[in-house]
Amino acid sequence: MTLNAGAPSPAVGAPGATGTGASAAIPRNPGRRDLGLRATLLFPDREIVERFYVPLIYTACRTCYSELEPEEIFRKAVAGEVDPVRQQRLIQGVIESGHGSTIEHVVFTFAITGVSRTLSHQLVRHRAGVAFDQQSQRYVSYKKGATTMLPGTIAEADPALLERYEDQVEGALELYTELLEAGIPGEDARFVFPNATRTNLVMTANLRALIHMSGLRLCTMAQWEIRRLFQLIRHEVFAVSPFLGSFLAPKCVALGYCDEAGNRDEHCPIRPHKDNVLAAWADKSRRERSRGPPRRSARAGPRGPGIGAVRKAASPGTSSRVPVRNTRPMIHPTNWSSRSTLGSQTKFAGLEAQPGGTESRGGVVT
Repeated sequence: MTLNAGAPSPAVGAPGATGTGASAAIPRNPGRRDLGLRATLLFPDREIVERFYVPLIYTACRTCYSELEPEEIFRKAVAGEVDPVRQQRLIQGVIESGHGSTIEHVVFTFAITGVSRTLSHQLVRHRAGVAFDQQSQRYVSYKKGATTMLPGTIAEADPALLERYEDQVEGALELYTELLEAGIPGEDARFVFPNATRTNLVMTANLRALIHMSGLRLCTMAQWEIRRLFQLIRHEVFAVSPFLGSFLAPKCVALGYCDEAGNRDEHCPIRPHKDNVLAAWADKSRRERSRGPPRRSARAGPRGPGIGAVRKAASPGTSSRVPVRNTRPMIHPTNWSSRSTLGSQTKFAGLEAQPGGTESRGGVVT
């Protein structure tokens, strides 16, 4: 049996942390230590992505707004007759507007190795746009011994408690071997395996599903092991396409605010919590109402054109239809963060220490 003592322990006050802190803190970045797990992009390679993936997404987007046939749009995009920057600009606008069907046409396949069964139980809950094949504990007999994951909180716990944990895990794996030697089928002997047992998977996901999964699992509130897995997945996608990889980010980055109930105190400062956003919005509205209605002029007012404009429009030889203008600015929660004190945040907490160099999107360095 192999125990991995490289797992991180969350900071004091964070979910799963030990000790008593006065306030919560961002859990330690799981990328700081080697957990013994890997994510390797099997398909596509960089050449395929650069040549076909962006043109394919562009074709799906452009088909919705063009009289041209899809094959002609695709041919022109692949041949370079359409500026790649123009293709990316259209794709970015479509993605950010929420029209995700256009990015379901491209997929990424990963080999995921050495993760715990605790992680895989979380991972396979993602179903739409994702396919999994996992190492079977029924058909694999683990004659060389199964390996396990050791959480950092347990590794750094009281030595006596750590020893009891290791004895429990080792005892379960030893019993598994004895059951096999006694003729018990592997499909029954496996019942003694702990959730810490490592496993391997192949996962294929379309880009829309991958963005959704990353939004949840890159969040600092996510469980440390699966958070690390998606840091590695993001790095793999970024290596073949920095443009597409840039969309893999915590969900708060796209939303402009955090919607996690456990972050109402904003101990994770990537984005302000939505409760505070809405409170600031309500406070601004109250201040505007307390100042009274804006002054209206003869030329135009906040509810439409002035009297002079109406008379002119109603005069002979002119149309009586007058366009109505609304001069009061709209305030939306997704735009609020740019005016907050957190607007200068320059790093995705939990995405730092990534191999492959600096990665950025929207002015946020990771």
